[in-house]
Amino acid sequence: MGFPPVLAAAAGGGPDCPPGPKAGAIDFGEAVDFIFNKRQSVGGTVCVGGPGEIVDLAVNHLVISFIAVAVGIAIALPVGLWLGHIGRFEFIATSISNVGRAVPTLALLAFFVAFLGKGELNVIVVLALLAIPPILTNTYVGVRQVSPDAVDAARGQGMTGLQILRQVELPLAMATIFAGIRTAAVAVVATATIAPLANVETLGTPIIVPQQYAIAGQLGAAIVVAVITLLTDALLGLAQRAVTPRGIRAVTPTPRIVRIPFLQRRAQTT
Repeated sequence: MGFPPVLAAAAGGGPDCPPGPKAGAIDFGEAVDFIFNKRQSVGGTVCVGGPGEIVDLAVNHLVISFIAVAVGIAIALPVGLWLGHIGRFEFIATSISNVGRAVPTLALLAFFVAFLGKGELNVIVVLALLAIPPILTNTYVGVRQVSPDAVDAARGQGMTGLQILRQVELPLAMATIFAGIRTAAVAVVATATIAPLANVETLGTPIIVPQQYAIAGQLGAAIVVAVITLLTDALLGLAQRAVTPRGIRAVTPTPRIVRIPFLQRRAQTT
C-alpha cells in the first residue's frame, strides 16, 4: 500500500516554477504563497509547493490518519464497552491511558522500525497506539457513568447483558465515547507529520526536509496541518452532537447580565 505524492519536476526556473525566496527573506506571506504557488526547490532541481503537491500530501496525510483512528476504534471501543459493562478491571483502562500518554510517539516509531521496517504499516501502527488510550478511557468512563437506575430498569424488563449494553449503555455513553474519538483524531492528525521519518509522504515532508522545501515550505505545511486539525476537531464536534441523544444533550444556560446600581455593593435578597 503506498500513497506517493505527485511532484511536478522542473529543471530550471521559468514562469511556471519561479525561484524561491532568498535566504533570510522568509515571512508569513512567503509561507502562504508556498501553499498556493509552485517555486524551485532549494537546490533548483524540482518544483515544490503549490496546490498540486499540497493536496496530494494532505490526502496522504488524512488517509493514513483515518486508517489509524479506525484501527484504534476497532480495538479500543469493544474493550472499553466490555470493561465498562462488567465494571471491573478499571486499572486496565487507566494504565493504558497513562502509558499511552507517557511514551513518546517518535520513540515508538523508531522502535517499530526494527520489527515492521519503514513504510505505511509502521506509521499506522504507531498512530493507532496513539489513538487507543483516549478512546478506551472515554468509552470505559462513559459506560460507567450511565445511571444505575436505567440499567436496573432494563434488567427488570428482561433484557440480557448484551441488550443492555447495546440499547441502553452505548447510546447513553455515546457523547463521552465520541469525545474520546475526537481527542484521538486530533492527536493523530497532528502527529502524522512524523510519517516521513518512516519514508511515508505526508504534510510532514516539507517540515522534516527543509533542505528541499526551505523555511517557507516548513511554515506553509505547518499552517495546512493546523487548519486540517482544527477542521477535524470542528467536524467531529458536530458529529458528536448529532449522535448524542437529544434528551441528554448538555444545555448551556444563557448568561444573565446583572446590573448593579452605582456604588451599590450589597446583593438584593428575595
